[in-house]
Amino acid sequence: MRDFVRPLIFLVIGVICAAPLCHSAEAEAGFVPLFDGKTLQGWNLDGGAGNGFVVEDGILVCPQGSVGNLYTTQEFANFVLRLQYRMSPGGNNGVAIRAPGHGRASSVGMEIQIIDNDHPTWKHLRPEQLDGSIYDVVPAKGGHNRGPGQWNDLEITADKRQVTVRLNGAVILDSDLDSITDPKVLEKHPGLRRPSGLIGLLGHEIRVEFRAVRVKRLP
Repeated sequence: MRDFVRPLIFLVIGVICAAPLCHSAEAEAGFVPLFDGKTLQGWNLDGGAGNGFVVEDGILVCPQGSVGNLYTTQEFANFVLRLQYRMSPGGNNGVAIRAPGHGRASSVGMEIQIIDNDHPTWKHLRPEQLDGSIYDVVPAKGGHNRGPGQWNDLEITADKRQVTVRLNGAVILDSDLDSITDPKVLEKHPGLRRPSGLIGLLGHEIRVEFRAVRVKRLP
Protein backbone atom coordinates (compact mmCIF):
# COMPACT_ATOMS: atom_id res chain seq x y z
CA MET A 1 0.00 0.00 0.00
CA ARG A 2 1.39 3.37 -0.96
CA ASP A 3 2.49 5.58 1.93
CA PHE A 4 0.07 8.38 1.10
CA VAL A 5 -2.95 6.05 0.94
CA ARG A 6 -2.60 4.51 4.42
CA PRO A 7 -2.98 7.80 6.38
CA LEU A 8 -6.01 8.67 4.28
CA ILE A 9 -7.74 5.39 5.17
CA PHE A 10 -7.15 5.90 8.88
CA LEU A 11 -8.42 9.47 8.62
CA VAL A 12 -11.68 8.28 7.00
CA ILE A 13 -12.15 5.58 9.65
CA GLY A 14 -11.63 8.13 12.40
CA VAL A 15 -14.24 10.47 10.94
CA ILE A 16 -16.77 7.65 10.62
CA CYS A 17 -16.28 6.50 14.21
CA ALA A 18 -16.71 10.04 15.49
CA ALA A 19 -20.24 10.15 14.06
CA PRO A 20 -23.18 9.98 16.51
CA LEU A 21 -24.23 6.51 15.35
CA CYS A 22 -20.82 4.90 15.90
CA HIS A 23 -20.97 3.44 19.40
CA SER A 24 -18.31 1.25 20.95
CA ALA A 25 -19.12 -2.41 21.50
CA GLU A 26 -18.70 -1.94 25.24
CA ALA A 27 -21.11 1.01 25.37
CA GLU A 28 -23.74 -0.90 23.38
CA ALA A 29 -23.36 -4.34 25.00
CA GLY A 30 -26.74 -5.90 25.66
CA PHE A 31 -28.73 -3.43 23.54
CA VAL A 32 -31.19 -4.65 20.91
CA PRO A 33 -32.82 -2.50 18.21
CA LEU A 34 -36.48 -1.57 18.53
CA PHE A 35 -36.62 -0.06 15.03
CA ASP A 36 -35.27 -1.96 12.02
CA GLY A 37 -34.96 1.13 9.81
CA LYS A 38 -37.41 -0.27 7.26
CA THR A 39 -40.76 -1.14 8.83
CA LEU A 40 -42.92 -0.60 11.92
CA GLN A 41 -42.54 -4.23 12.90
CA GLY A 42 -42.67 -4.54 16.69
CA TRP A 43 -44.83 -1.41 17.06
CA ASN A 44 -48.57 -0.68 17.25
CA LEU A 45 -50.28 2.66 16.56
CA ASP A 46 -52.89 3.82 19.08
CA GLY A 47 -55.32 6.59 18.17
CA GLY A 48 -53.52 7.62 15.00
CA ALA A 49 -54.72 10.36 12.65
CA GLY A 50 -53.18 11.81 9.52
CA ASN A 51 -50.26 9.63 8.43
CA GLY A 52 -49.53 8.31 11.91
CA PHE A 53 -45.87 7.28 12.03
CA VAL A 54 -44.02 6.35 8.83
CA VAL A 55 -40.55 5.24 7.75
CA GLU A 56 -38.62 7.58 5.45
CA ASP A 57 -35.08 6.74 4.30
CA GLY A 58 -34.33 4.68 7.40
CA ILE A 59 -35.83 7.23 9.81
CA LEU A 60 -38.95 6.80 11.94
CA VAL A 61 -41.06 9.91 11.37
CA CYS A 62 -44.09 11.49 12.98
CA PRO A 63 -45.17 13.65 10.02
CA GLN A 64 -46.53 17.17 10.23
CA GLY A 65 -50.23 17.10 11.14
CA SER A 66 -50.18 13.58 12.54
CA VAL A 67 -51.17 12.52 16.03
CA GLY A 68 -51.31 9.22 17.82
CA ASN A 69 -49.01 7.12 19.95
CA LEU A 70 -46.71 4.44 18.58
CA TYR A 71 -46.13 1.72 21.17
CA THR A 72 -43.84 -1.29 21.31
CA THR A 73 -45.54 -4.67 21.27
CA GLN A 74 -43.29 -5.79 24.13
CA GLU A 75 -43.44 -4.60 27.73
CA PHE A 76 -40.40 -3.37 29.63
CA ALA A 77 -39.93 -2.98 33.37
CA ASN A 78 -36.32 -1.97 34.11
CA PHE A 79 -34.32 -0.85 31.10
CA VAL A 80 -32.02 1.62 29.38
CA LEU A 81 -33.50 3.16 26.23
CA ARG A 82 -31.31 5.00 23.74
CA LEU A 83 -32.43 6.88 20.65
CA GLN A 84 -31.75 9.94 18.55
CA TYR A 85 -34.39 12.52 17.69
CA ARG A 86 -34.52 15.58 15.46
CA MET A 87 -37.22 18.25 15.73
CA SER A 88 -38.64 20.72 13.28
CA PRO A 89 -39.13 24.26 14.64
CA GLY A 90 -41.73 24.17 17.40
CA GLY A 91 -41.34 20.40 17.64
CA ASN A 92 -43.39 18.54 20.22
CA ASN A 93 -43.35 14.81 20.96
CA GLY A 94 -42.50 12.54 23.86
CA VAL A 95 -41.28 9.13 24.93
CA ALA A 96 -43.72 7.06 26.93
CA ILE A 97 -42.35 4.57 29.45
CA ARG A 98 -44.19 1.91 31.47
CA ALA A 99 -47.39 2.88 29.64
CA PRO A 100 -50.43 0.59 29.23
CA GLY A 101 -50.84 1.40 25.53
CA HIS A 102 -54.09 3.33 25.81
CA GLY A 103 -55.27 6.55 27.40
CA ARG A 104 -53.15 9.64 28.05
CA ALA A 105 -49.61 8.29 28.29
CA SER A 106 -48.34 11.06 30.58
CA SER A 107 -51.01 10.16 33.13
CA VAL A 108 -51.54 6.39 32.92
CA GLY A 109 -47.83 5.84 32.29
CA MET A 110 -44.98 8.36 32.22
CA GLU A 111 -43.86 10.71 29.45
CA ILE A 112 -40.35 12.03 28.97
CA GLN A 113 -40.98 15.30 27.17
CA ILE A 114 -39.49 16.18 23.77
CA ILE A 115 -40.15 19.79 22.83
CA ASP A 116 -38.57 22.87 21.25
CA ASN A 117 -38.48 24.95 24.44
CA ASP A 118 -37.34 28.14 22.72
CA HIS A 119 -40.17 28.34 20.19
CA PRO A 120 -42.71 31.14 20.92
CA THR A 121 -45.52 28.59 20.82
CA TRP A 122 -44.34 27.08 24.09
CA LYS A 123 -43.40 30.19 26.07
CA HIS A 124 -46.25 29.53 28.52
CA LEU A 125 -45.04 26.09 29.65
CA ARG A 126 -44.18 25.34 33.25
CA PRO A 127 -40.72 23.91 34.13
CA GLU A 128 -42.09 20.39 34.51
CA GLN A 129 -43.45 20.56 30.94
CA LEU A 130 -40.14 21.43 29.29
CA ASP A 131 -37.77 19.21 27.32
CA GLY A 132 -36.51 16.13 29.16
CA SER A 133 -38.94 16.40 32.06
CA ILE A 134 -41.18 13.66 33.39
CA TYR A 135 -44.10 15.53 31.91
CA ASP A 136 -46.11 17.55 34.43
CA VAL A 137 -44.26 15.91 37.34
CA VAL A 138 -40.47 16.45 37.55
CA PRO A 139 -38.60 19.25 35.71
CA ALA A 140 -35.36 18.59 33.84
CA LYS A 141 -32.27 20.77 33.59
CA GLY A 142 -32.32 22.90 30.47
CA GLY A 143 -29.62 24.02 28.08
CA HIS A 144 -28.60 20.70 26.53
CA ASN A 145 -30.96 20.38 23.54
CA ARG A 146 -29.21 21.12 20.24
CA GLY A 147 -32.33 22.72 18.77
CA PRO A 148 -34.39 22.22 15.62
CA GLY A 149 -32.70 20.50 12.71
CA GLN A 150 -30.02 18.84 14.86
CA TRP A 151 -29.88 15.25 16.05
CA ASN A 152 -30.04 14.80 19.83
CA ASP A 153 -28.87 11.72 21.75
CA LEU A 154 -31.42 10.73 24.39
CA GLU A 155 -30.93 8.04 27.02
CA ILE A 156 -33.66 7.08 29.49
CA THR A 157 -32.95 4.68 32.33
CA ALA A 158 -35.84 3.24 34.36
CA ASP A 159 -34.35 1.12 37.13
CA LYS A 160 -37.02 0.12 39.62
CA ARG A 161 -38.12 3.46 41.17
CA GLN A 162 -35.24 5.55 39.76
CA VAL A 163 -35.66 7.37 36.43
CA THR A 164 -32.61 9.03 34.87
CA VAL A 165 -32.52 11.04 31.64
CA ARG A 166 -29.35 11.94 29.74
CA LEU A 167 -29.44 14.36 26.81
CA ASN A 168 -26.35 14.66 24.64
CA GLY A 169 -24.26 13.10 27.41
CA ALA A 170 -25.50 15.31 30.27
CA VAL A 171 -27.71 14.08 33.11
CA ILE A 172 -30.72 16.39 32.98
CA LEU A 173 -33.03 14.44 35.29
CA ASP A 174 -32.43 11.91 38.07
CA SER A 175 -35.53 11.22 40.12
CA ASP A 176 -36.61 8.74 42.77
CA LEU A 177 -40.30 8.20 42.05
CA ASP A 178 -40.90 7.37 45.69
CA SER A 179 -39.93 10.95 46.56
CA ILE A 180 -43.08 12.19 44.76
CA THR A 181 -45.62 12.33 47.57
CA ASP A 182 -48.01 15.15 46.65
CA PRO A 183 -51.48 13.52 46.71
CA LYS A 184 -52.73 15.72 43.86
CA VAL A 185 -49.80 14.71 41.62
CA LEU A 186 -50.21 11.02 42.44
CA GLU A 187 -53.94 11.19 41.76
CA LYS A 188 -53.39 12.89 38.40
CA HIS A 189 -50.51 10.57 37.44
CA PRO A 190 -51.32 7.02 38.62
CA GLY A 191 -48.81 5.75 36.04
CA LEU A 192 -45.99 6.77 38.39
CA ARG A 193 -46.77 3.60 40.35
CA ARG A 194 -46.58 1.24 37.38
CA PRO A 195 -43.65 -1.23 37.56
CA SER A 196 -43.66 -2.04 33.82
CA GLY A 197 -45.36 -1.29 30.54
CA LEU A 198 -44.83 -0.28 26.94
CA ILE A 199 -42.35 2.17 25.42
CA GLY A 200 -43.97 4.67 23.08
CA LEU A 201 -43.45 7.69 20.84
CA LEU A 202 -46.12 10.33 21.25
CA GLY A 203 -47.19 12.34 18.22
CA HIS A 204 -48.46 15.90 18.64
CA GLU A 205 -49.01 17.13 15.04
CA ILE A 206 -45.51 18.57 14.57
CA ARG A 207 -42.84 16.70 12.63
CA VAL A 208 -40.26 14.90 14.77
CA GLU A 209 -37.85 12.23 13.51
CA PHE A 210 -36.27 9.26 15.31
CA ARG A 211 -33.48 6.82 14.58
CA ALA A 212 -31.13 4.37 16.34
CA VAL A 213 -33.85 3.29 18.78
CA ARG A 214 -32.48 0.51 20.97
CA VAL A 215 -33.02 -0.89 24.45
CA LYS A 216 -31.28 -2.98 27.08
CA ARG A 217 -33.26 -4.76 29.77
CA LEU A 218 -32.02 -4.45 33.35
CA PRO A 219 -32.48 -7.08 36.09
